[in-house]
Amino acid sequence: MSTLRFTTVIAVAASTLLATPAIATPGSGFAPSPIVSGNFGTLNVNTADDKTGKWGLHLKTLDSTDIGADRLTVQAGGFSGWHAHPAPVFVTVVQGTIVWYDGSNPLCTGNTYSAGQSFVEGAYVPHNVWSADGAQFIAVVIKPAGFPGPAFRLDRPKPNNCNF
Repeated sequence: MSTLRFTTVIAVAASTLLATPAIATPGSGFAPSPIVSGNFGTLNVNTADDKTGKWGLHLKTLDSTDIGADRLTVQAGGFSGWHAHPAPVFVTVVQGTIVWYDGSNPLCTGNTYSAGQSFVEGAYVPHNVWSADGAQFIAVVIKPAGFPGPAFRLDRPKPNNCNF
C-alpha cells in the first residue's frame, strides 16, 4: 500500500472516531405524564367481515406491542425540543393551542392545532411542539413492546431548514 493511500485510510478512520454526535435539543416548559400503558402482544385485528357501515379497521404488528397514552403539558412559551418517534403518534389537543413544526418539510412550516383538534405524527418525522399561551394534549402511541425512554422519544438535532 502506498504511503499516501495508507495516510488517507488512517485519516478517514481517525475522523470517524473523533466525530462528535449531533447535539439534541432539550425541551423547556414541557412535561409528559404517563396515563396508561399496556402490552397487547402481537396484534392482528381486522373488522372487514364485521364492519360498521363502510368503516373497518385492519391493525397488524409483527411483534409484541405496547399501547399507551400520555398527557403532555406545555407551559406558555414552552417547547418539546426536536425529537421523533419510531411509530405514529395520535395526538388530540385538550386545552390551549400548540404549533407543531415538521422538520422533514423543506419549509419547516408550523401547523397550529387548538383544543378539540387531532392529528397524527408520522413515524421518524423530526418535530418540535411549541405553545405561546400554554396547552395540554393527549398522545396515544402504538409502539414496539418495551421500547426504552419516556413516551418513546428519540432526541434529534435541530434540522438545518428550521428557524425555530
